[in-house]
Amino acid sequence: MKKFLLKLSFYLAAGMLVFAVLGSFADGNTDDNYMHFAVEKPHNIILGDSRGSQAVLPSILKDKLHQNFDNFSLNVVQSPYGPIYLEALKRKINPDTKNGVFILTVDPWNLSLDKNVKSPKDFPEEHSPLKNMYTYDFSPNYEYLLRNYGRSWFKIFTEREAKGRSNTYLHKDGWLEVNVNMQKDSVAKRETEKIDVFYANLVKTQSLSKKRLNSLEDIIQYLQPRGTVYLVRIPGSERLMKLENSYTPDFSEKMKAISKKYGIKFFDFSSKAKDYIYTDGNHMYKESGKVFTAQVADSILLHTKISK
Repeated sequence: MKKFLLKLSFYLAAGMLVFAVLGSFADGNTDDNYMHFAVEKPHNIILGDSRGSQAVLPSILKDKLHQNFDNFSLNVVQSPYGPIYLEALKRKINPDTKNGVFILTVDPWNLSLDKNVKSPKDFPEEHSPLKNMYTYDFSPNYEYLLRNYGRSWFKIFTEREAKGRSNTYLHKDGWLEVNVNMQKDSVAKRETEKIDVFYANLVKTQSLSKKRLNSLEDIIQYLQPRGTVYLVRIPGSERLMKLENSYTPDFSEKMKAISKKYGIKFFDFSSKAKDYIYTDGNHMYKESGKVFTAQVADSILLHTKISK
């Protein structure tokens, strides 16, 4: 029996060592969320969904504002505004933050909820890693891999960044870089699928949520003592903006009312849809993201100058 237990303990130790080594290779290729949980806690942060994760580049903000930023935007299912996002923010942000800059990107979708959802336990983000994670600044982050990585850990090693970046690569600063075929036909096909299928269905099944709007205000109230909050509406393509304006005609007015209530600035780019290029009608192509982020930074600089 002792020999059996000795052998068993040996194999268990060897197995754990193998998994520890494989996990040490986790990086921006691992999945679209891992790096959010494997970097230092930031003082300056960007919140939102996948529209924000791709359109707002912390590196551009750093060049313009001379501060490091972290993009803590995931996607509309995992990081809509709600109690779970607020609790995750509390774990993510550096506890010593006093003069931070916080960019909260908003659109009708990250403030909406399925009409059939009545209880918070049925919110889609209940299945988000933001719900089950406690450590946000460990690297490697074995908690994340154990709780939220569903593939073979050997994939972490074979698909690591050193072998070439994936088409969706999550930078250490939280920016999700997406590389797809930008030929006109490919973009048109993705836009049709995104707008005529995905968002057309959301229009039928969802509505702007008072609970999510309240959570947005809760997040603003949490962040204000720690720095300056900005609301930013990121546009989609002209077709998508037409759909959004039909879905919630007064959305920008609601954001203006919230910004006025808390004395914060709202930068509304929704009328500038045609100024940018999109990969699928919803997400900005990375080159447009660079332009857009620079415009956001310039807006912040102008507001800061006027406020002084």
